[in-house]
Amino acid sequence: MQRFPSSLLNGYRNFMSGRYIDERDRYRSLAEDGQKPTTLVIACSDSRSAPETIFDAGPGELFVIRNVANMVPPHEPDGQFHATSAALEFGVKVLKVRDIVVMGHGRCGGIRAALDTTSEPLSEGDFIGKWMGLLKPATEQIQNNDVMTVAERQTALERISIRNSLNNLRSFPDIGTLEESGELALHGAWFDISTGELWVMDATTGDFTRPEV
Repeated sequence: MQRFPSSLLNGYRNFMSGRYIDERDRYRSLAEDGQKPTTLVIACSDSRSAPETIFDAGPGELFVIRNVANMVPPHEPDGQFHATSAALEFGVKVLKVRDIVVMGHGRCGGIRAALDTTSEPLSEGDFIGKWMGLLKPATEQIQNNDVMTVAERQTALERISIRNSLNNLRSFPDIGTLEESGELALHGAWFDISTGELWVMDATTGDFTRPEV
């Protein structure tokens, strides 16, 4: 029998002897009353950019959806399997969140793969390739821009992807309606892993700026 990873068990011991003791009442309340987060964050699966850590959030404060390159597909009620859309549906319809944040990050592996014209599929299913195909029009424009450096193209597509996901969010009828009525707000953010800087997207211009903290 394979042993459970010892690093996880050690982490759990630290959790039980530290954070759980400090927040025991909160966990019990969450267990009895359920979760009531007001913010939904769509983030990358990258282990270096955990929203709960970046925003110093406690249990029950954020409803987080994570996938490769923090992307949102367009609304497609086609009977197929849509994990991100299912989580969005739950967050908006059941939890009734008031804010949705699409948070990208620097040095994203999914974005790098999308820009790499020489990369081969990792498997027969080419799941990553097909998923990153959501960005194909923007990717092709960035790939052909010889004025930009490799790093500049990477950062540009990471941020364009955030704007693309925000547009796709608005293709969901409930989300579009709630945003128009002021009951739901959509936001974009980009996190630099190397410096810890958070850049927030201006809802009007689409530009990314660093908020004062």
